Amino acid sequence: MKLYLDTSTPVCKLKLDDKAYTWESGYELAEKLHQFIFDKLKENHKTWQDLEEITFFSGPGSFTGLRIGATVVNTLSDQLNIPLYDHHGTKHKVIIPDYGRPANITPPKK
Repeated sequence: MKLYLDTSTPVCKLKLDDKAYTWESGYELAEKLHQFIFDKLKENHKTWQDLEEITFFSGPGSFTGLRIGATVVNTLSDQLNIPLYDHHGTKHKVIIPDYGRPANITPPKK
């Protein structure tokens, strides 16, 4: 089974083969992303071990969303020993998010 994940916006997009799912993650992406993926695998009578490859939308987009998503797909790819691709079809050992611009770091208020 192929997994596609896009966490670049507050609406998380997941595809398992040709079935597409969305989830308004809000501020719960880091805490509930694994459960969301697991639940959708279970709906399809699949487990983590049924995943054969992962494609990740690496950006541009939300800094936090991309960091969380990249961490999840990098870990799954490594632990399940399956190929990892960006949305352009380039194979990676580790996905580095493309934020689209430099980080906007503001000075402390005090």
